[in-house]
Amino acid sequence: MSEVKVQGVVSVVEETKTYGSNGFQKRLVVLEQNDGRFANLIPLEFIKENCSKADGLNVGDNVEVSYKLSGRKWQRDPNSEVKYFLSAEALSFKVLSGGGGEQTDVASANDAFSQSYDENDIPF
Repeated sequence: MSEVKVQGVVSVVEETKTYGSNGFQKRLVVLEQNDGRFANLIPLEFIKENCSKADGLNVGDNVEVSYKLSGRKWQRDPNSEVKYFLSAEALSFKVLSGGGGEQTDVASANDAFSQSYDENDIPF
């Protein structure tokens, strides 16, 4: 498999999650590319021992990430439909410029929003 690179601004850095009885770990990082018309969101996964590499990423950082594509086939049973899954496995990254934001994830951003809400400040 060949290694390729993608550039974008970090919009999400999730915590490492563990799956299954064998302790498989992965950590999702989402890059945003914006061409002025719409945002292109690119999910990348740091897996196993590479999860800790994402500790150096902060929301708002402009980065270049090296990754490889991984594909899998899944079928529940011999009579069911075959499904194919594609993921981009992040291998390393280089920060091109810092965004100055601190590392957050979607849940903490939502918590911050709900805590700042005052029901007497209804916008309509």
